[in-house]
Amino acid sequence: MVSDSRVVTSVKESEIPKSTVLKDFFALVKIGIVNSNLITTFTGMWLAFTFNEMHFLNQLDIIFLTLVGSSLIIAGSASLNNYIDRDIDPLMERTKSRPTVTGKYSDSKVLIIGISTVVLGTIMLFLTTFMAGIIGLIGVFSYVVVYSMWSKRVHVSNTVVGSVSGAVPPLIGWAAVDPNLDIMAWMLFAIMFIWQPPHFYALAMKRCEEYRSAGIPMLPVVKGFAVTKRHMVLWVTALLPLPFFMTSLGTTFVVLATVLNIGWLALGLYGYKIKDDLKWARLMFVYSLQYLTILFVAMVIVTVI
Repeated sequence: MVSDSRVVTSVKESEIPKSTVLKDFFALVKIGIVNSNLITTFTGMWLAFTFNEMHFLNQLDIIFLTLVGSSLIIAGSASLNNYIDRDIDPLMERTKSRPTVTGKYSDSKVLIIGISTVVLGTIMLFLTTFMAGIIGLIGVFSYVVVYSMWSKRVHVSNTVVGSVSGAVPPLIGWAAVDPNLDIMAWMLFAIMFIWQPPHFYALAMKRCEEYRSAGIPMLPVVKGFAVTKRHMVLWVTALLPLPFFMTSLGTTFVVLATVLNIGWLALGLYGYKIKDDLKWARLMFVYSLQYLTILFVAMVIVTVI
């Protein structure tokens, strides 16, 4: 936890970087996270259409409500996260330029934006199926309450706890089309859940001292780099069997996913030999981003060709 003496609510005007209204808004809603989650939401929806033999172009209303609704609840949750973290964000280089820190957005305005976008997005998801709306609410609650308000500042397992909300988007996409979630939908959830710890542990290693100064008990801060490396390798290893539960996507996908998994595991094991831990962490972080993009795009492509 961060003591009261370390709470910072503003920065000097001279330190505030130049920005535009749109740039500040995108920073508030964490547009990068919104966009990346849209990829997994779309993939879940696309596969549900495919496995239920539904024509994509005949479901434009579902597509619109799902993509916009999920974007709104993710953006709203991100805004509320910024509101909750406004005392510790000034202590970290990565977050000290957020509009909640620079004063570009008042606390009340952030709350209004966060709550209103979550409510609107949830309504849109409920207009698809009841299940999609419920899963959306679970994602919001797990991120805003369970992760941001509780585990992030208290438990070293905060990254694993936060992975639940990050794994929800493909389930939302699938449930908006088919509320009877197929095993494929749960495989998408599993991939996203397992992918997040090694991804965010790599980021935490890169930003270890920032997290330490902010009093956030990230794994590298509490347990050190050696333990973090072992955890990352174990999480990547857990991805290995998942493609074999997705054989309905075809042999090409199973082979591609397996190669990606082995490549990530090999890079993870390389961490035991390399002397520069931060360089290795950067490599792991970049690989994780490429891994996720290639894997989810491939799921769409193999169902088209």
